[in-house]
Amino acid sequence: MHGKVVLITGGARRVGAAISRRLHAAGASLMLHYRASAGEARLLQAELNGVRAGSVALIQADLLDVGKLASLVDQTLATFGRLDGLVNNASSFFPTPVGDITPAAWEDLIGTNLRAPLFLSQAAAPALKRTQGAIVNITDIHAERPLKGYVVYTAAKAGLAGLTRSLARELAPDVRVNAVAPGPILWPDDGQFDELSRQRIVSHTPLRREGSPDDIARAVHFLLADAPYVTGETIAVDGGRHMAI
Repeated sequence: MHGKVVLITGGARRVGAAISRRLHAAGASLMLHYRASAGEARLLQAELNGVRAGSVALIQADLLDVGKLASLVDQTLATFGRLDGLVNNASSFFPTPVGDITPAAWEDLIGTNLRAPLFLSQAAAPALKRTQGAIVNITDIHAERPLKGYVVYTAAKAGLAGLTRSLARELAPDVRVNAVAPGPILWPDDGQFDELSRQRIVSHTPLRREGSPDDIARAVHFLLADAPYVTGETIAVDGGRHMAI
């Protein structure tokens, strides 16, 4: 990844931060997008720039504002002069059981999980073609096996999985497009899953444990740096849970 530049959405915290640290350790320069996590973004930037000065820049944006998405790519090019990778990591996640689905929930979940990756990929495509770059989307094992009570989220991630395959065809042979589908890696901050629910999920995971954010980061790094003949694929990083749902 030395000399490469990667734009990561939601790159300041949780799984996004793990991806940022791993790609940076591999030599990449990073444009880290954040929406509201300014403090965490600045701390991570300072940490990584302390290792390699000038290697990490920040950009703030609300991914629901489609008109601003191209500026993420433009600012990356203005800062670093090239773009080699796009990681569509940012995501909204909350329940939408039938009967309680609202247009606002649809806008949020579809907007962050499907629409933003599409328009960011479209904006990034010309620059990625010049560098023979790659896109990695963070999907979900529930794109294929729906999560009860999360109708819109499931639909959005299923759309992102389809978008991954479609863009792989559209952008070939110059740009590879793949996805990573996490399983039980990090629980939501807002307590959507109580302890009993967590134990039940882990007990139905063949490896019988939670994964770590770095498990996802390793898969992203592989798809960006070590998989030159892989495109249109989704790697499940879930301890085998997709086989047991």
